Amino acid sequence: LYSRLWTKVLCDLGYIGFDEPYKKLVNQGMIQGVSSYMYRFQNIDTPPMERKENPVSLGKEWPDLTEPHQWFYSCDTEATEIYKNAFSPVVIPIEFVNSKGEVNIEALINQRFKNEKAVFVTDDSMFYDGKWISVSDKKDNVATFRAFPIVEKMSKSKYNVVNPDDIIERFGADTFRMYEMFLGPIDQSKPWDTKGIEGVHRFLRKFWRLFVDEVKGLIVTNDEPTPAELKVLHKTIRKIEDDTERFSFNTAVSGFMIAVNELGDLKCHKRAILEPLLILITPYAPHFAEEIYQMLNAGRGSILNATYPVLEQKYLVESSKEYPVSINGKLRTTLNLSLEMPQAEAEKIVLENDVVQKWLEGKAPKKIIYVKNKMINVVI
Repeated sequence: LYSRLWTKVLCDLGYIGFDEPYKKLVNQGMIQGVSSYMYRFQNIDTPPMERKENPVSLGKEWPDLTEPHQWFYSCDTEATEIYKNAFSPVVIPIEFVNSKGEVNIEALINQRFKNEKAVFVTDDSMFYDGKWISVSDKKDNVATFRAFPIVEKMSKSKYNVVNPDDIIERFGADTFRMYEMFLGPIDQSKPWDTKGIEGVHRFLRKFWRLFVDEVKGLIVTNDEPTPAELKVLHKTIRKIEDDTERFSFNTAVSGFMIAVNELGDLKCHKRAILEPLLILITPYAPHFAEEIYQMLNAGRGSILNATYPVLEQKYLVESSKEYPVSINGKLRTTLNLSLEMPQAEAEKIVLENDVVQKWLEGKAPKKIIYVKNKMINVVI
């Protein structure tokens, strides 16, 4: 909005010769929050469990509370649906609700209901006067008061705002950045879920361990990369370039995760592979990338001045394929065969396979259908 305004002002004043600042506008979707609610019974003089139509089966009578109280129901109670017109939703600030939706009643009362008479009720327990009281015959009852989650706009009025400072303090700024990109397409609204950020944090730690061992320190070598490692690198370069150009940051983050997993399986600690990958992730995790780059280069220059990796298509040319091998049309196994392998040689390898021999039971196949670059079917 402001960039368009000032562009038009400068154009009208004759300082520039165009009146639109961009060729394309991408509107970012809203980051939504998860609000937590409980239900307050409207008639505070008559708690719901005293009504004759109360559907909650109780093994004992509830304590007699003669003075008016505020009655709050946990939203997983059976009575919620039946009494829904008698309840009014009350928002619970996010800091009092854990990742499982369980409410810290003691903290909530201390902050919100310290000077009020409040009773918090579940199906078989109540929290009153600083302690849980069981009203059922259950033994070893561990009461939990659960909130009802609703995904809606992140707003101070909904008490569902996640403080970025707290997230950064715990996970770091780069984890925070990458998780916001990982949530979904940039132009769509998506709910914030603090539990999900841990996955991105684990990914960055896994990437770090390709460079650094907790005991040995830096473990990067100058060995020559293998064709498999070069394929992973250049496949990732192609994907990140394409996804970044399309503003598809969530799929780019997924691409980084796949690359790190594959390099981990290959036990790759080679500079020729890892340093270009580090440069590639810099726009996504700049602090993380800069710190490792300084370790690799003994403080000589910034990663921001490093040469961007160049895609080389020759490393992406496939030389073999994982062929599905079927017996009478049903998939039984797979075989990795060269794309240049002649049919006769491929059939020989198929017939020597243990799984195929098991299904043949010593008999000769009627025919072998070999479709190059696609599939193999043995008819018996």
